[in-house]
Amino acid sequence: MSTTRPVSPGDRGPDQGADGASGATRGGSSARVGGRQTRRLRFDEESGVVPLARDFTRQALYEWGWLPSATADQRAAAEDVLLVVSELVTNACLHAEGPEELVIACDKKMLRVEVSDRGAGQPTPRTPHRAGRPGGHGMFIVQRLCLDWGVIRTPGLSGKTVWAEIGAPA
Repeated sequence: MSTTRPVSPGDRGPDQGADGASGATRGGSSARVGGRQTRRLRFDEESGVVPLARDFTRQALYEWGWLPSATADQRAAAEDVLLVVSELVTNACLHAEGPEELVIACDKKMLRVEVSDRGAGQPTPRTPHRAGRPGGHGMFIVQRLCLDWGVIRTPGLSGKTVWAEIGAPA
């Protein structure tokens, strides 16, 4: 099943407001430093954060030229990004008190996804991985799709940021 669509990213989620912004981008911010573009979305204890995060990411991928994709490799890279965002945000919902923030940053070589939450747990892929087991596949999927991933903790603060890096399409 494809996670990319040939239609614009504003076609799903909350209705567009008077300003024409979809709910997936409302409250988000963007910046460009050198050749690196960054998008930031704060979650305010909303419901439906996984589709919100996917729509926000999909819109950034459109704006950065990852979508609509001309080649199978480009489509696969965009689908990988959307799947990784879904898995990291879902883990924050299941194992913490939900995500606080999603940051996606892109340059010519890679895209970095960061999901911050208040949880104390440490994400780890289940080993050995058992494909027939229901659930528990999220970090295994992230590990397989990404160039690298990890966890950042700030001393003296609760919570963590789980990050993952995905190679840019050729």
